[in-house]
Amino acid sequence: MQSGRANTRKWVLKPEPSSARWLDPLTGWTGSADMAQQVRLTFDSKEEAIAYAKKHGLDYTVQEPHRRKVRPKSYADNFRWQRPG
Repeated sequence: MQSGRANTRKWVLKPEPSSARWLDPLTGWTGSADMAQQVRLTFDSKEEAIAYAKKHGLDYTVQEPHRRKVRPKSYADNFRWQRPG
């Protein structure tokens, strides 16, 4: 299975939770009174996201993206005679 990279080059601004979540004993669903957790703002650049947070007086932390490790694979290796495993 392969993971796509569509829409992964954006910067996301998510608010911190302002109240704790709880578990509904009847349904088992998780509930919350914090409606701001449903909001996710996306920006094209890190500078735009920081400018928005500063303009609206929001506290923020920046998490830099991780480097992706590309391991070359071949479909034919699945049928190799001396494959590992």
